Amino acid sequence: VPYTRGAEYSRPVLDVISEAKNLIQHGAKEICLLGQNVNAYHGVYKNKTLSLDELIMEVANLSGIKRIRYMTSHPVDMTEDLIQAHGKVNALIPYLHLPVQSGDNVVLKSMNRKYTAESYLKIIDKLKNVREDMAFSSDFIIGFPGETKKAFDNTLKLVDEVKYCQAYSFKYSRRPGTPGSILKGQVAEEIKVDRLSEIQTILNEQQLSFNKSFIGKNFDVLLERKGKKENQLVGKSPYMQAVHILTNEYMIGDIVKIHISNADKNSLEGNYI
Repeated sequence: VPYTRGAEYSRPVLDVISEAKNLIQHGAKEICLLGQNVNAYHGVYKNKTLSLDELIMEVANLSGIKRIRYMTSHPVDMTEDLIQAHGKVNALIPYLHLPVQSGDNVVLKSMNRKYTAESYLKIIDKLKNVREDMAFSSDFIIGFPGETKKAFDNTLKLVDEVKYCQAYSFKYSRRPGTPGSILKGQVAEEIKVDRLSEIQTILNEQQLSFNKSFIGKNFDVLLERKGKKENQLVGKSPYMQAVHILTNEYMIGDIVKIHISNADKNSLEGNYI
């Protein structure tokens, strides 16, 4: 990404807070802190520099905020303070998109990711220790140059260990001008297709299992838009799942306690309590 978008920079803290306050005044209950590598944030605030966990604290202190999330993160910049924030800030949702790309250390080094599969899994464990209901989504690039069958199996092993609630997976695409495009060991297209199909089958099964685990349970849903059916509204759970309800008593922007009655891979259905 730096080759195409340039070096990272961080907006000043007061700019972010000012924008958040404006959103709250217009009815927002959830704030998403967004950046290409958001947990490397280092925004200027008065005469010092704040990290992402400190910015989260500032946002959490704003009146009216019910939910805070951030994306997209890089495992290298998951600091201890940021991990601990998940156990301290009630508004910080129990969900994190943490791209791993591969579960093989040789491939990760070739990608210049600067972490190992083992260090990534330690981050997952630490986050679960500070908040046991944490769930994770991720990104995977399948068929990166040099990915052997053993390397791909290591990725499947990591997927099995984490058990993601959602994931995005893609075949490696050779792009001119990128370091990967000139690496040896380019993977044949038919192998990439087969491997992508295999990992997507597993990831889809994990996502379905995660969603079905909420049947019969209750949680708060932030209503965001109208659904396709009459009197249907669609909202988001604390885990960013789409939740469909039939109601004429609530409005977009409300946070409603929902009893989940049905689930498929892509969404949940429920009734308000």
